[in-house]
Formats: sequence, structure tokens, C-alpha cells
Amino acid sequence: MAVKRGYNNCIDTIKPVRDFLDVMSGKWKFPILVSIGVGNDRFTDIQDSIPGITPKVLAKELKELEQHQLIKRTVVGDYPVKIIYSREPYADTLTPLIYAMKDWGMNHREKVFGERKKNNESDIASNV
Repeated sequence: MAVKRGYNNCIDTIKPVRDFLDVMSGKWKFPILVSIGVGNDRFTDIQDSIPGITPKVLAKELKELEQHQLIKRTVVGDYPVKIIYSREPYADTLTPLIYAMKDWGMNHREKVFGERKKNNESDIASNV
């Protein structure tokens, strides 16, 4: 008689990964975190540093990142109101994951396409 395997081990792995993907899914969250990490702390500065992002999408993504305690929104002054965005220390926990995804992506590109892309820009992961 075959031994029936439990599915709990699979679920125990999938649930936290799903949580991560739910928080960091989409094409804008990482660029926003990088932008804030390199010093863009105003809404328009963040928007200008990310080609193609609309104000509506940026506002939505900033709100979600704030809800997940990855960034902090600070209102400065009375009039005119100045809003500053900064990364929370909790966002630093993503750095090893960024490096792991970057390494995997570079290895994958080399394996599938036979090329290793050279990045002349500053290392994005070091600013996340």
C-alpha cells in the first residue's frame, strides 16, 4: 500500500511565497523602492525617475508600499504642504532577495540567450 504524502509541506512553502508576491507584485514596486532609496523623496521626483509610470498608478503603489510598512509618508509644513517619502528599515530586508533575483536573472539570460548583459549603470540592488 502506497504511503499518502501530506500536502501541508507544499502549503507551508507556498503561503509565504504568495504573501511576498502579493506585496511586491507588478512592475512598479521595485522601481519605486529603488527611486526612494537613491534619494528621490518627493512625488514628482519619484515619478520623473520612473519612465512610463502615471501619477494615478504611482499614488496607488505608494499607498500600498506604505500599508506594508516598506515606506513612510511624512507631511511637512502647513502651507504649502510638502510630502516626503522615505524607506522604512523594514525595506532593507528585501535587499538579499533583490540580489538573489538579479543573480538568477543574469544566469537565466546567459543560459537561455547565451549572453551576459553588462550593466554600466549603478547597481540597482545596492540602492534597494
